[in-house]
Amino acid sequence: MAIKSNTPARGATWRQGLLALLVSVAGSFASVAHAGYAAIVINDADGQVITAVNADEPNHPASLAKMMTLYLTFQAMQNGTLKMDQELPVSSWAAAKAPTKLDLRNGQTITVEDCVLGMITKSANDAATVVAEGLGGSEGHFVEMMNAQAQLLGMSNTHFANASGLPDPEDSTTARDMSRLAMALYHDFPQYSHYFSTKDFMFRGRLVRGHNNLMDKYPGMDGLKTGFTNASGFNLASTAVKDGHRLFSVVMGGRTAGSRDKLMARLLDDGFENQETPAELVAQAGERPAASAVASTKARRTTKGGVAVKATAVADASSTSRRHHRRGSKTEAVASAATCSKKKKGATCPASTARNTKAAAGQKVASAGASPDK
Repeated sequence: MAIKSNTPARGATWRQGLLALLVSVAGSFASVAHAGYAAIVINDADGQVITAVNADEPNHPASLAKMMTLYLTFQAMQNGTLKMDQELPVSSWAAAKAPTKLDLRNGQTITVEDCVLGMITKSANDAATVVAEGLGGSEGHFVEMMNAQAQLLGMSNTHFANASGLPDPEDSTTARDMSRLAMALYHDFPQYSHYFSTKDFMFRGRLVRGHNNLMDKYPGMDGLKTGFTNASGFNLASTAVKDGHRLFSVVMGGRTAGSRDKLMARLLDDGFENQETPAELVAQAGERPAASAVASTKARRTTKGGVAVKATAVADASSTSRRHHRRGSKTEAVASAATCSKKKKGATCPASTARNTKAAAGQKVASAGASPDK
C-alpha cells in the first residue's frame, strides 16, 4: 500500500508559521517608541489644543516618567499614606540606580520631601526608586500602579516600565499623554504645584541644582520637568502663566537641550498669542546634522587671529549637551523640514525612513552610566 508523504504539507505549514511570525514582529515594531520629534501646546482654561505636531506618536518618556511617580506621591500625601517629613528606607536596589542621582546609600533613610525635590530638580533616579518601593513595596508593583493611574487619566498610549524613566525599550508615551499628566498634577494637587518651580535645594549640606534652565530665562514659567536619554532625545514638559493665562506644553525628541528649550519658548510665545507654531520649526528642533556635513565640519579648519582652530561640529550645543548628545543610528527627523506642510492642528508630519531600524525596535541605549537627564 502506497503511503503519501506529508513532508510538503509540513513544509508549507512551517513556512506559513514563519511568515506569520515575521508579520507579527514587523507589526510590533510599528508601535515601538522612537526618538521622534513631537510637540503640543494646550490652553489650560478650555483645553484647546493650540499646536500639535506628532502629538500621538510613541516616544520614550525618559525622566518625564517621574511626573507619574510624583503624581502617585502627591496622591499618597493627600490621602494620608505618606507625610512630607516621613523617612523612607534606601534599599540596595534604589542605591544602585544609574545617575543622575542623590548618591543615596543602602541602609540610609531620606524624607519624602527630599525625594520630591530630588526628582524635580536633579531628576534623581535613586530618589524615585525609594518612593516607588515605599508606596508599592517593590518597584515592579509600583509600575503597575503607575500604569493603572495612567489609564484613569486617559493616557491610553502610555506604558511605564520603571519609576524613573531610565532606559527601557518597553517605556512608551506620547506628547499628548504627557500633557494630560502635567495638567493633572496641577489640577489634582494644587497644594503641591509650587514644588515644580524649585530650581535648587540644600540636601545634606550640599546644594543640588536643577536641570530646567529655561525657567531662568522664560518669564512666567513655573515648572515642570526635563528628561533625556539617548533613546528619547531631549524632552521637556512646561507650564507658564502670562496675564493670568496658563499654558501647558510638551516637547519630545529634541536634538540638544538648547534646541529643545528654544522650541519650547517659541511654542509658548505663539500659544499666548493663540497662534499655531509652524510644524517646520518643531521638525528643526529634532533634526540632526547630516553625517557628511558633520564630518566635513570636523575636518575643516579655520583661522582666528592667525591661529588655526577646529570648527565646532554642533554650533548650538553647549559643552554639556554635546557630551550627552544622542549617539548611533537613532531615528532622525524628517529628510527636509520643507516637505512637512501639514499645518492643521494635530497633523502628523512625515517620520524618518529610519523608523523601522534597530532604533525603532527599541534597542537599549548605550552607556547607562552617563547622565540620562538634562
